[in-house]
Amino acid sequence: MGTLYYAHSAENLPESHWQTLSSHLVHVGKMAAGFAAFFGAQEMARYTGQLHDLGKYTPEFNRRLHGGPSVDHATAGAKIAFERWGLPGKLMAFCIAGHHAGLANGDGEGDNRRTLTQRLAVPFGTGIHDIPKLDEVWRQEIQLPEKLPMPGVKFGVADSADKYAKSFSVAFFTRMLYSCLVDADYLDTEAFYAGLEGKTVQRGGHPDLLQLQQRFNRFLGDFRRHIAEKPQQTEEDKRNAALNRLRSDILDHAVTQAAQEKGLFTLTVPTGGGKTFTSMAFALEHAKRHGMRRVIYVIPFTSIIEQNAAEFRKAFGDLGKDAVLEHHSTFDDSKLKDQHSKDKLRQASENWDMPVIVTTAVQFFESLFADRSSRCRKLHNISGSVIILDEAQMLPLKLLLPIMQAVKELARNYHCSVVMCTATQPAIQAEHGFYRGLENTRELAPNPAELFDTLRRTTVQHIGTQTDAQLHEKLGQYQQILIIVNNRRHARSLYDSGKQLDGIFHLTTLMCAKHRSQVLETIRDRLKNGQPCRVIATSLIEAGVDVDFPLVMRAEAGLDSVAQAAGRCNREGKRLPEESFVWVFAPEARWKAPAELGLLSAAMREVVRHHAEDLLSPQAIRRYFQYVYAEKGKALDGKGILDMHKKAGNSLNFPFQTIAREFRMIETHMQPLIIPFDQEAEHLIDSLHHADQIGGLLRKLQPYTVQVPERAMRALLKDGCIEPVNEKRFGAQFYRLIGLDGLYDKVAGLNWKNSEFLKLEELVF
Repeated sequence: MGTLYYAHSAENLPESHWQTLSSHLVHVGKMAAGFAAFFGAQEMARYTGQLHDLGKYTPEFNRRLHGGPSVDHATAGAKIAFERWGLPGKLMAFCIAGHHAGLANGDGEGDNRRTLTQRLAVPFGTGIHDIPKLDEVWRQEIQLPEKLPMPGVKFGVADSADKYAKSFSVAFFTRMLYSCLVDADYLDTEAFYAGLEGKTVQRGGHPDLLQLQQRFNRFLGDFRRHIAEKPQQTEEDKRNAALNRLRSDILDHAVTQAAQEKGLFTLTVPTGGGKTFTSMAFALEHAKRHGMRRVIYVIPFTSIIEQNAAEFRKAFGDLGKDAVLEHHSTFDDSKLKDQHSKDKLRQASENWDMPVIVTTAVQFFESLFADRSSRCRKLHNISGSVIILDEAQMLPLKLLLPIMQAVKELARNYHCSVVMCTATQPAIQAEHGFYRGLENTRELAPNPAELFDTLRRTTVQHIGTQTDAQLHEKLGQYQQILIIVNNRRHARSLYDSGKQLDGIFHLTTLMCAKHRSQVLETIRDRLKNGQPCRVIATSLIEAGVDVDFPLVMRAEAGLDSVAQAAGRCNREGKRLPEESFVWVFAPEARWKAPAELGLLSAAMREVVRHHAEDLLSPQAIRRYFQYVYAEKGKALDGKGILDMHKKAGNSLNFPFQTIAREFRMIETHMQPLIIPFDQEAEHLIDSLHHADQIGGLLRKLQPYTVQVPERAMRALLKDGCIEPVNEKRFGAQFYRLIGLDGLYDKVAGLNWKNSEFLKLEELVF
């Protein structure tokens, strides 16, 4: 008998307890094939799995398992795949070579990892720069076909004018294949080590979508019966009853569309029309009709993920807690030294193996363009999903073209349906004149134009320039008013000029969430009780914050932002539209908007000239987005993501690492600063100081953090305003503000006057 090779050792246990290499490779191949079956690539995934650890068939790696030096065990399988199968094998080689380090660039520069071209050029041998020569026993244990079955994915489209489609499809497929490999590798390794401890890994066992739909429909039925039985004694009761009937009609109409073929959909419903539950009702029925396996709800605002996830759990009744996964995080755990802490943080979100996922647009789209195994691992589980893009108009303009290409790819090759769900539908369809726009999109709402007229709650007007003195005058004139401006300095200036007024409040992201929630609770109580309530805020209040003012003033911005602001006016429909005003104004020149916001404001003013009578009609919104897209042009792919794919050409040397680095939906890297806001925060900080494991501490600390740009964080540290928490255990990962006096006030939150901070404060509203 030849040498027996192992994939994984077991500390303090004899080799008879170790995992054999052939067992690991076969299991990973089988599991990866199962993952890839949903998009017709099972055989390619099977052999990628069987080859990924081929470099462990060496005496050198056996010595590594007994405490020897590290050995490159990933390049060997990549070389075999490429030598045996050519270009298809090259896609496998990307995955195999990067199953630990991440997908590398095909050629050119490789940053901190070698390019695939460099890896494939390394010879087998015994030299210092070679990779260990394989023991030929591998050919007896791993059987490879001479010809590789090709996947069922259609690379490219019939329209040859779409010059990016083929290369983009191939790169997208490579990430999907990589996802199947790294998830299978992790799961098999996890199962082996759990077995050594006599444990069973608790994965799967979640309720299926059919069970969830039954609970969801029962919830809707109970709600409708409750509404129908409620006495209609006042005019408000009658308005509410009529609104609920309209919401039911919208939902029922959308569900009747669920039998349509998988693909691209729009759900254009104005604020108050119930689009959250309507989109979920459609998704569940559509999934049932087409054998789809999960619903992914993508939200632009981290602040409302928990709110939406809680609503879905409630609607799913007793199955809710086992059905809905929230994937969002304030803390970046990539620098944590403690692997156990990393595992704890990622446990619920590592591969999205749950029926309903509620996540951020940043998490969703950056993962589709990622290079690291931790980000890519979940990708294969996106296939066969109904994806709801909530507030679709908020997709970043600088990345809009690659995002659209990814959406088309999911629908074309990965059995997904994508629903763009918003009151302000972006004009990204080909029929709207958008170059390489989405085609064959189908509207799920009944007659959106009529819905907007029926559900109109406000009168939106542009009132020209308003000086700060005029804004101050209006603060005194109106007892309940919300003024939204474009930067924090303007907000603080207005607040300071009016702070002698009764019931005046100030909201910005420099306040931790706990602080904001306390202020908002007071605001809601005063609004409800008819007390004076004057609020000056930045755009954060547009992010799904539930407040209802009779008058809203909005500094010039994009028309989609104006629509979001309008959602804070007459939100509950208690007043007539003619009594509920949204006034758009141009601020003083000293508060001039950044260039990007200036372009959006110009587009909004263009619409005012043509649609002044109804600025928020679907026609006005469409004209606005058409103007914006025409002005942006090539800047809609500002990082050249599609060009990077195209340049790879027939060589397939995709720059995966560079693409991942450049595809960032939020450019400024922010870090969480923990604020000792109250006794609970102090207690949690003290617990973190003495923690060996993080457990649930980070989630509990989240409401006590303020997101700060990295440069500002360094300046705060230099000035002695902050200190690391438990640096010995976790490294320079968590920082706390040292006290509150002079650094954090009850009005504006973080209030630090260092010039570096003042330069950066406009980056985030």
